[in-house]
Amino acid sequence: MITPAPITLEGHGVRLEPLSSAHGDELAAAATDGRLWELWFTTIPDPEGVANYIATALDGLQAGHMLPWAVRELTTNSIVGSTRYHDIVAEIDRAEIGYTWYAARWQRSHVNTACKLLLLTHGFETLGCAVIGLRTDSFNFASQRAIEALGAHRDGVIRHHRARSDGSVRDSVMYSILASEWPDVKKHLAGRLARG
Repeated sequence: MITPAPITLEGHGVRLEPLSSAHGDELAAAATDGRLWELWFTTIPDPEGVANYIATALDGLQAGHMLPWAVRELTTNSIVGSTRYHDIVAEIDRAEIGYTWYAARWQRSHVNTACKLLLLTHGFETLGCAVIGLRTDSFNFASQRAIEALGAHRDGVIRHHRARSDGSVRDSVMYSILASEWPDVKKHLAGRLARG
């Protein structure tokens, strides 16, 4: 049975730091880079909503179904976004990676691949996950491309699945990586980072 606990993960130019209220100002600045909260199909906080965003993530940590991080890019030593495990189901060794967002200038850089390699390595090799899932809004085409580029399997779409921040209801595109698939996915991600 997986038992996730706060831990710092570092490598490939990024550090995942256990999320805390101390990250609030830097996360607000990161969200402002690209005014990310204006994307109707995402749940990225505006600067005034960052404290509540962190509090909700920490409530999920206390309840045992989330494990959140702030993402620090090491060449600039700046917080550039956030990510977390969520929908953790310990009794079947399942977790999902999500609530992931990065400041606009760090999108399509090494940051996402590095973060996913750290999270997947920790999930499969330390926690013993049998499967790690990922999901995104059916209108978040950039996120779908990024998840597919990791090597995740597209499982399908859950229709009328969750409320968006604007009150509309989204369809969720679901993906997964099985433990048996992890060695090949790991080689793929390591190769992407090595090629720059």
